[in-house]
Amino acid sequence: MAVLDLPLVSPERVVSGFHPLKVLHHFGKLVEDKEDTEQVFHIIEATKGKKAHRQAWDFIQSKDGQRFLREGVSIPAMLDAHENWADLPENSVAKNYIAFMKREGLSAQGLVDESHKWAPPEALPQDQTQWYFDRLRDTHDLFHVLTGYGRDALGEASLLGFSYSQNHNNGIFFIAYAAARQIKKVTGTKAPLYSAVREGQRLGKAAAKLAHQDVAALMREDIGEARNRLGIGKPVIYRECLDILHREGFSREELGLTTDESAQAQAA
Repeated sequence: MAVLDLPLVSPERVVSGFHPLKVLHHFGKLVEDKEDTEQVFHIIEATKGKKAHRQAWDFIQSKDGQRFLREGVSIPAMLDAHENWADLPENSVAKNYIAFMKREGLSAQGLVDESHKWAPPEALPQDQTQWYFDRLRDTHDLFHVLTGYGRDALGEASLLGFSYSQNHNNGIFFIAYAAARQIKKVTGTKAPLYSAVREGQRLGKAAAKLAHQDVAALMREDIGEARNRLGIGKPVIYRECLDILHREGFSREELGLTTDESAQAQAA
């Protein structure tokens, strides 16, 4: 059945409250292995509240939401079809996205597969609301490229601060600050880690909703022009924190930051 033919909200959908014990359990596993992305989805599901659902419903019923539903484009398939963007300039969003994904060894479908480890599609409510939440998942790595946040631990935490302001999921808010606390605990750094996360929140609040954009059109834009149009500010405190961590003796490898990624963040 096409998504457009599904109900806005399935009778099976439950707008959950906050489940702190479940959140702490899965966060503990995430601390043990920051690449265990499955735990993030558990935490988000345990904290997805009314505000996040209300935003989903408002967008779905908007003019753009209805258009994207009718078009029925698979965002992961579109993003992973790198050959479709071969004719674009080097400074396009698409070329920057492709470079990021290749450097990190990622694919859009890979994130989908990771999310299915905790909840296969058939176990999820069959409704348009799920289509919206899938859209948030499918644009995560595009968020990295547009904001300039790396996949190092602080970059992910700061991006989650940005995402919280965009998507209003308390689980994302929890992970962002808990991750900053864990970095502080492990490194003993004097870098203002919490300020970097708060900066992410401010930038996310000031920017247009990234997951609400026409992704195909966005990929063809010049990345600088796209950032200006969307109101995405520069992550200054995040960069300052990386500089402090480097001066304190932590290598890019220890921070989970590649040389290319660090250079890209400075240029963003």
